[in-house]
Amino acid sequence: MSALDASASVTHTRRPSFGFWRRSYAMVVKEFIQLRRDRVSFAMIVMIPVMQLLLFGYAINTTPHNLPAAVLLQEDTDLGRSILKALQNTAYFRFVREVHTVEEFDNLLLSGKVLFGVEIPRGFERAVRRGDHPALLVAADATDPIAASSALSSLSVVVQTALQHDLFAGDPPSLPFEIRAHARYNPAASSRLNIVPGLVGTILTMTMLIFTALSVTREIERGTMESLLSMPIKPVEVMFGKIIPYVMVGFLQAAMILGIGIFLFGVPVFGSLWLLALLSTLFITANLAIGYTFSTLAQNQLQAMQLSIMFFLPSILLSGFMFPFLGMPVWAQYVGECLPLTHYLRIVRAIMLKGSTLQNLQYDALALVGLTLFAMTVAVTRFRRTLD
Repeated sequence: MSALDASASVTHTRRPSFGFWRRSYAMVVKEFIQLRRDRVSFAMIVMIPVMQLLLFGYAINTTPHNLPAAVLLQEDTDLGRSILKALQNTAYFRFVREVHTVEEFDNLLLSGKVLFGVEIPRGFERAVRRGDHPALLVAADATDPIAASSALSSLSVVVQTALQHDLFAGDPPSLPFEIRAHARYNPAASSRLNIVPGLVGTILTMTMLIFTALSVTREIERGTMESLLSMPIKPVEVMFGKIIPYVMVGFLQAAMILGIGIFLFGVPVFGSLWLLALLSTLFITANLAIGYTFSTLAQNQLQAMQLSIMFFLPSILLSGFMFPFLGMPVWAQYVGECLPLTHYLRIVRAIMLKGSTLQNLQYDALALVGLTLFAMTVAVTRFRRTLD
């Protein structure tokens, strides 16, 4: 072998090493350019950790405070006011309503507008001073056992503190009345009674969003959108044609989950199954409309999936599924009110565990209607009649 051939051979063997790094560098640059152009993916990279940090740092609270409560004060006395003030000073209770009848008291708990109700009966202070040992009633909505347990556990200490100023010079030897704490709707504080109904809404949100978020982008990527656009069909007709089949699928999913919850986990159903079916259909439609809106905003199936995840994350964290809704900051509650899952969780838990009627659930039902109509309007407006 000549010296020239040997040199060429050495050069030939060294080129792959240099070519490997050059080609790898070119691929790195190409990926960064593609990532910069794919704004949805870049937003996911930035927004998901920021969103998780803000939600877990500010909005999520496993020991909630300032929970809304109502009081049935049948007599206005110094002792009664002292007890209420002591309860509010714990930061667990925030009295937002004062009612005058037992019916109003019960309806507030049924509708979920308050989590606690305190009843101070007529003649309470006089009975205490006579030593009759009367009863003070504290009713709690225990469909969310995390929110109820910590507040109920503080009752006896709170009332003793109040009595130091009204009945005794020092520490009272014992409570001169009985505190009757009623954990309504879930007296055993069973977590499955809270979680299983919530899973109905959570699973439906995830599956319905993904199903419809991919609908329009799938048509574009498969090349069938041209045929669809050439047909004499309106955008609203396309939307209904894509949503209605999945409404039936979602209803079947809901029936399966509820059936498993009832027969396997023993979750009761005290309310109307027909009302639950009606409002579940409305909730499914709302999620399908939102998913369809995402499909009109995304340019491909990956972006549609990413938008669905961006919506699902705050839904599961701010709806009250994992953490007490009314224990979150006010700004987080405002965000939660814009999510269909928030209203559906109240509905499904209220119907199954409380036996609530449509009259008790008017606000949440109307909120689902409003969110559905808004999402449908945006979807129809965004639907592209051309492939531009």
